[in-house]
Amino acid sequence: MDILFVLIVFVIIIILSSLRQINQFERGVKFTLGKFTKIMEPGWRIVLPVIQSYKKVDIRTKVDDVPEQEAITKDNISVRINAVIYYKVFDASLAILEVENFYYATAQLAQTTMRNIVGSVTLDELLTERETVAIKIKEIVDAATDPWGIKVEDVELKDISLTDEMKRVIARAAEAEREKLAVITKSEGEKEAARNLAEAATILHNAPGALHLRTLETINDVSSDQSNTILFAMPLEVLEAFKGIADKSKKE
Repeated sequence: MDILFVLIVFVIIIILSSLRQINQFERGVKFTLGKFTKIMEPGWRIVLPVIQSYKKVDIRTKVDDVPEQEAITKDNISVRINAVIYYKVFDASLAILEVENFYYATAQLAQTTMRNIVGSVTLDELLTERETVAIKIKEIVDAATDPWGIKVEDVELKDISLTDEMKRVIARAAEAEREKLAVITKSEGEKEAARNLAEAATILHNAPGALHLRTLETINDVSSDQSNTILFAMPLEVLEAFKGIADKSKKE
């Protein structure tokens, strides 16, 4: 009886010491005599001492801040850029068996990929098509981490920094572009005004008496202010007509 009791106690101790808890957001990678056995699901699981071991893997989405990197764009402009990468483990066994530290490996891969992609685009493309650049980085990192059991969900470019000299160059270029648009707008207005004046002159020329009516209307508008002095330009033909009338009167 004593031996049986001791054996029962010993078995109970072994079972209690072998219990391991796997949380809902984790998966356990179990090894027996050093060989991969299976993936342990959430709950209480038995891992026998000495002959078995396990490693927990968090399968929640991870957010990794990719440190600021200095890169040179396709048009030889130096920029500093940083990003955020979102990824999760879809196969815990691959994350343990295929790579030593998948956190560090994914972060390093994201850094190098980001520098390579920035080097393949111009500064204008980098600034105006940030989403497209981020998608390219995501696709490359996702394909490279598939053998590690990693799924890259998203990549976002946080900030793109330029040197002070480059900022001044861009500011001068933007100012020159605004001046160019202002000159174009002004010239378009002058061209439209000239076209309207030409059309008005044609109408006045073709309509008998229209020019005289326009002149009288202008004089009437000016004469409303008594402080103005009106100088009226009279055509030479009218003066010659008056002179002819005066000469005829003298002869009579």
